[in-house]
Amino acid sequence: MKCNCHERENQNCIELVPIFSNLTKEEMSEIAMITMEKHVDKGEAIYLAGDRHDSLYVIHQGRVKITRTSESGKEQILRILGPGEFIGELTLFSKELTKDSAVAMEKTIMCKIDGQDIKGLIARFPSISLKILEEISQRLEKAETLVEDISLSSVERRIAKSIMNMERDGLVNLEMTKGDWASHLGMSQESLSRKLGLLQEMGIIKLEGHRKIHVLNGEKLLEIE
Repeated sequence: MKCNCHERENQNCIELVPIFSNLTKEEMSEIAMITMEKHVDKGEAIYLAGDRHDSLYVIHQGRVKITRTSESGKEQILRILGPGEFIGELTLFSKELTKDSAVAMEKTIMCKIDGQDIKGLIARFPSISLKILEEISQRLEKAETLVEDISLSSVERRIAKSIMNMERDGLVNLEMTKGDWASHLGMSQESLSRKLGLLQEMGIIKLEGHRKIHVLNGEKLLEIE
């Protein structure tokens, strides 16, 4: 008996995604049949600002950063997505050129669904469109919060909030480079490193290597304005 391994992998990919959570196993299997597997190396672009593409990409393994570059060439990371999350959804509802870029942060495997196919699925299963709109709404809210933080919060406050959001049991395992973290917070890497050094001198955090941060005093971290 022939094993359609790609189809099985694609179905596993589809099952990870909340927008398909209301579908039956049979319906997910149907979606897997129209899904293509795409492998992307670290640093490789899935799409760039100014591209015209019409596909939905579901991340199966790995992580992808969504960025926007200013006229001066400064990169701002809008969000970082991992397994079970999707990108390219805005092109399903608009014919405008893409304003953001999507780049793999590590070796990434994605499931790609053609735009016409996903539109056909939305027509058959309205719950998919509702889930997509719900996700877009949440992303918009996070983007507005990010803009507000960059506009109104001090550099120190942005770093403190970010550390507390990532902290688990007093430890932050940074899953991105310091450069990407700084970009997401709207500051230079030099500024981020300098401020982290000051927090360490104050006894609020302890840095371990390039990717670990021990939170020694969470209360003082939250008090930073």
